[in-house]
Amino acid sequence: MRDRRRAPLVLLAVLLGALAAPAAAQADPPREADDPELLVTGLAGGSGSTVGPDGALYVPEPVSGEVSRIDPDTGETTVVASCLPPQVLVGDAGGAMDVAFLDSTMYALTSMVSADVGGSAVTGVFRVEDDTCEVVADIGAWTIENPPPPDFDFFVPTGVPYAMEAYRGGFLVTDGHANRVLQVTLDGEVRTVLQLGNVVPLGLDLVDRTVYLSLAGPVPHLPEDGQVLSFDLRSADPELVASGGRLLVDVEAGRHALYALAQGDFPEGGPEGAPALPDTGRLLVADRDGGFDVVAAGLDRPTSMELVDGTAYVVTYDGEVWRVGDLPDGRHR
Repeated sequence: MRDRRRAPLVLLAVLLGALAAPAAAQADPPREADDPELLVTGLAGGSGSTVGPDGALYVPEPVSGEVSRIDPDTGETTVVASCLPPQVLVGDAGGAMDVAFLDSTMYALTSMVSADVGGSAVTGVFRVEDDTCEVVADIGAWTIENPPPPDFDFFVPTGVPYAMEAYRGGFLVTDGHANRVLQVTLDGEVRTVLQLGNVVPLGLDLVDRTVYLSLAGPVPHLPEDGQVLSFDLRSADPELVASGGRLLVDVEAGRHALYALAQGDFPEGGPEGAPALPDTGRLLVADRDGGFDVVAAGLDRPTSMELVDGTAYVVTYDGEVWRVGDLPDGRHR
């Protein structure tokens, strides 16, 4: 979930490898990625992630309210912040959800820690410096004053912010409960960039002014409802990029392909917000036909991922980080 300052990928066809390969090459099966390799275990839950200015992974731990720095080569883990509000609904959802950097300063996103769910903290964005957490934007209070349309099944008044992405000196934030994308400034201002129907927007990636947005879809999170949309921040008119992943929780744009993270099969009769069944998650790559191919299967309830030099780092619900190397570029279709 990073803001990549590189040449814009304006056309989806370019992103998905539209420079046509010879017919024979197009018929070849996709190259397989490396088997997932366990890099880190024992985190106090796992949610979002980012790559910091030092090249390390930074992962929030929702249960404890900590953020850990992880060496992507060795897996060495160091707690760098412990000042965020811990998870209120332990074993459920919420807490420290995501992290992002502006220059060298880390910011964190919290969710479901406010009074409406039995907590006493702020649902929103915090500045994290020297293990001190300062509220930058109270998204929960803003959401109470600016609820989604009245026909929504909206029962958490402060919303459920899920992911954040640095943008123009502030952040883009998804709210999977209010079904919208927000823009948040360092002055605490919040505004709606995109209001959607009941599609559960979760993961974000940003390339120049193009936003890629993963949708989990409503319960029971059918494969056809697991979609990736793209939209330009100047128009906020979303277009479908690919669909077919169950409970899509994240999306990342590589140099020549678009990757998505499917948390997996939703338990029959499971309540809204429940995680997928264990070991049913998949790392996917978008193909030229608007669908997905499987890069890695059997992941245990993944929640976010980062791409670094052709390798994916996948964070899981139960506090693990897995490494998947030698990613295919999606040009086989």
